[in-house]
Amino acid sequence: MEQPSSSESLKYLRLLAEQFPTIEALCTEISRLSAQLSLPKGTEHFMSDIHGEYEAFCHIMNNCSGVIREKVHLWLSDLSDREADALCTLIYYPDAILRKHHRKGEIPAAWYRQQVERLTYLARMLSSKYTREKVRRAMPDDWAFLLDELMHYQNDEEGEETEQVGNRRLYHDAIIETLITTMGIDSLLKALTVLIKNLAVDRLHVVGDIFDRGPRADSIMEILIHHHSVDIEWGNHDILWMGAASGSECCIAAVLRNSLSYGNMDILERGYGIPLRELTLFAEKLYPGLSPEKAMVEAVSIMMFKLEGQLIRRNPEFGMEDRLLLHKMDLEHHQIEIDGEIWPLREVSLPTVDPADPYALSDEEKQVMAKLRHAFTHSIRLNEHITFLYRRGWMYRAFNGNLLFHGCVPLNEDGTFLRKKLGGVLLSGKALMDYADRTARRAFYTGDQASLDFMWYLWCGTDSPVCGRKIKTFARAFIPDERAWHEPRNPYYKWYNSESKCVEILQEFGLTEETSCIVNGHTPIRVTHGESPLKAGGKLVVIDGGFCKAYQKTTGIAGYTLISNSHGMRLMSHQPFTTLQDAQETGRDIHSQSYEFKTFARRKYAVDTERGRLLKERMNDLLQLLDACRSGIITLQK
Repeated sequence: MEQPSSSESLKYLRLLAEQFPTIEALCTEISRLSAQLSLPKGTEHFMSDIHGEYEAFCHIMNNCSGVIREKVHLWLSDLSDREADALCTLIYYPDAILRKHHRKGEIPAAWYRQQVERLTYLARMLSSKYTREKVRRAMPDDWAFLLDELMHYQNDEEGEETEQVGNRRLYHDAIIETLITTMGIDSLLKALTVLIKNLAVDRLHVVGDIFDRGPRADSIMEILIHHHSVDIEWGNHDILWMGAASGSECCIAAVLRNSLSYGNMDILERGYGIPLRELTLFAEKLYPGLSPEKAMVEAVSIMMFKLEGQLIRRNPEFGMEDRLLLHKMDLEHHQIEIDGEIWPLREVSLPTVDPADPYALSDEEKQVMAKLRHAFTHSIRLNEHITFLYRRGWMYRAFNGNLLFHGCVPLNEDGTFLRKKLGGVLLSGKALMDYADRTARRAFYTGDQASLDFMWYLWCGTDSPVCGRKIKTFARAFIPDERAWHEPRNPYYKWYNSESKCVEILQEFGLTEETSCIVNGHTPIRVTHGESPLKAGGKLVVIDGGFCKAYQKTTGIAGYTLISNSHGMRLMSHQPFTTLQDAQETGRDIHSQSYEFKTFARRKYAVDTERGRLLKERMNDLLQLLDACRSGIITLQK
């Protein structure tokens, strides 16, 4: 082992030595780390474009994308289909199932014993690729001691030789019988189901778009906040809410418009405590002939287009002048000219638009927007959720050999990396993504206007890495001819079918392994049209399969989960979900189909992962410390 050569290295090793009182303790830690590196890689699940669909998301989280059912059939193959269904539903929804059993009368002790036996066996099998320490951390704190005892039960020698019940079995049974007597057995069963689900998925990756369209993104965020291991790659809809919570008035108007258009007022008022009364009264006064909901959409749309116009004018480097359309509306002839083509307009009323300055907010609009901005930036629950998105989220992640991002790496028509001038510097590829990440964080933590404006650009900019298409919000709002709604996409979405281009993108982010893969969301895969989520010979996979109910008629399915374990990678396609109540009462599961598309030539172990890299670095540091101690350069405390 090479001797430490600098005062900085010696200082670091002396600090490290404070953690180890003896040579034996140091050797134990080195051995522990070395052993961890030999374990198989943990199972990773990837999901994207959840779009507020809480019930379907909740069920897929509970059934671990169908993996729980697979393990029950594999490891408890003697169960009948009915018994397997009942056990799976108990694992998914222990509270509901136990309540249902209690309503029928006293639950037999034999039933409890049977469930504990089966659940413990499943947990024991799932724990085989983890250290005992990690399994202990996956247990609910209040039950960790008893779960650890049950998980590591074995028949002892005395029982085997005498054909009598062994001491360990008696001990195990005494735990269960006491819990049945003291009515603590329900809590033990719930703890076991939590442990099983925690062990089934070692790491969850959410590749963007938690928010908008569906009604309960706030409840999804609560699940993610309490998940044992999760990271998030921001989508354009997440960025929009992040911008709104940071104080961008453009983003606030767009969030309101999206939520109102999809009938999701509850997430604003009940979920995040954002009052809409001021906006409602203002809209009803402007548009007395419309329903309150439609009036609010009209009012907030006009405010949004005005605010966008102001933002575009103060940020010419965004290159989005083509979105300045409010002043081009010919209301006398009910038409508008866009890119040399005349489009008829629907009946439009613009009572707050000043022809002399169309993009200026009226005094009442300023007042309404100021109160909404205060509500968004001072919502405690929204702030908690957005803080979590910043803490556990990124523009992209290079993790365990895969590159995860929601939208695109912007390209030119010829497939070269698009160069965008931002902050006075030409940026492309990874540098562009890194700049976007830094600026998004600055928007939340400093709130400077330039960064807040950039959040809106990320949300809908044609060259934005989380958007990547020309958004036609204005056309959808005012032009009935759907041909005007077509949204051209960045050339990335043509080039992502090229294996060589995907390899080039991976290399741009430092990923050169043969098994490396791009994991993408954002663009729904139209399965009914024969489209495949696998692109570029398996070098890229798109996992937006239609969680959002609004897309399911087009996609034909209800979302994908990508699963990566130590043996390879596979896709789980999910069929539409009914309701949580139906799943709990009938045991009806989401039908999922597995497609294995990549088998590793060599099984992957912890040493091959990001975690393994960190463990190796620490082990090398400890080996240096051990050598320094044995050479007398550093003396331990004892």
